[in-house]
Amino acid sequence: MANKQYFGTDGIRGRVGHGAITPDFMLKLGWAAGKVFEKEGHRGKVLIGKDTRISGYMFESALEAGLSAAGVDVCLLGPMPTPAIAYLVRTFRAIAGIVISASHNPHYDNGIKFFGPDGTKLDDSVELAIEEYLGAPLVVVESELLGKATRISDAAGRYVEFCKSTVPSSMSLAGLKIVLDCAHGATYHVAPAVFEELGADIHVLGASPDGLNINRNSGSTSPESLSKAVVEFGADLGIAFDGDGDRVVMVDHLGEIVDGDELLFIIAKSRQKAGRLNGGVVGTLMTNFGVEMAFKNIGIPFERANVGDRYVMESLVRNGWVLGGEGSGHIVCRDNTSTGDGIVSALQVMIAIFESGSSLHELKKHMVKVPQRMVNVKVSGKVNPLDVEEIAQAVVNSEKRFGSSGRVLLRSSGTEPVIRVMAEGEDSVLVGEIVDYLAGVVKGALS
Repeated sequence: MANKQYFGTDGIRGRVGHGAITPDFMLKLGWAAGKVFEKEGHRGKVLIGKDTRISGYMFESALEAGLSAAGVDVCLLGPMPTPAIAYLVRTFRAIAGIVISASHNPHYDNGIKFFGPDGTKLDDSVELAIEEYLGAPLVVVESELLGKATRISDAAGRYVEFCKSTVPSSMSLAGLKIVLDCAHGATYHVAPAVFEELGADIHVLGASPDGLNINRNSGSTSPESLSKAVVEFGADLGIAFDGDGDRVVMVDHLGEIVDGDELLFIIAKSRQKAGRLNGGVVGTLMTNFGVEMAFKNIGIPFERANVGDRYVMESLVRNGWVLGGEGSGHIVCRDNTSTGDGIVSALQVMIAIFESGSSLHELKKHMVKVPQRMVNVKVSGKVNPLDVEEIAQAVVNSEKRFGSSGRVLLRSSGTEPVIRVMAEGEDSVLVGEIVDYLAGVVKGALS
């Protein structure tokens, strides 16, 4: 299969005004995508949603124009979480969904994510077909065939009801005090409604987007302010989303952060006890070794996928499992929705709290993360470190030292010329020694 020029593992992303993140490129991208979807025999409609960064207005208009030029109708959703578009694509029977977002990045970045009609990311073949049209002349359809644009005014309400439908009707959050941090992003008008309507007493942070403050010292990538607020308000817990709402990190009543690895374990154990797990759990190469050991101890099958939600999803589909995620808080519950969803994942944790009668702090105690250390070693070019015999042998030596109490991981970065050298295990001193040893071998062999 040919290499993709623009699409990465999660759509197209970059700095606004540079490379592909320009209005003229977005116009052409909208047209190219429209031609591919129209070529598959669908007039249909494409949904467009966005997060709260200021450049979203510009790119929304450009994509709308391109799709219309290709003869495809457009439904504008306004600011909505990424997983909301994945859900609404299915309910509207749309041929595709487009999200204008750079997720947890600062406001000066932006990007595009596509969802197919089933609410999942596009196949590589479809992305390649879109890139082929990007290299072709833009030809506008006849006027009577131009696409029409409409705005969906009740999109947020539809999504709020969907989120609430993922918990038992008997479950109430009454009596719980919860702090929400919406990162001044796409969940700012949705998450508070969900938790308030389920009965919680909520205090909201990061819900005043101005186009420039998305993810700024807030949300799942900066949960320190949430930790402080939870303690100050005497809340039972806190929930932080990222800018586009597909990630979640939580905070217990003591202000201690509960990351994606811990949340994944809490959800899995709760589902196992209730008989709702349906198979095993998928993590990634970066999932803490403590998670793997904890799953082994309670008899839950566990598999690692490459880093990235699309690889987690591929592994889940291949195994016929429903639950997977990453330490960053990107958790997939396939029996609820078709992609990572911060609000839905947080509600799955609330189910665990509700059914167990335990606090978040108590639930997280059942999985203990082991010490982990990672260093980046600069290299001159892209190379698989394990292809170098000296490095491969060093890895074997290190694994022997760990035995069954730890692991090592060497991987080439996909975004910069570095080899990431990581080790984790029960003995923090040994972890440090092994990372230093491996980093030295990599540096000697490749720098």
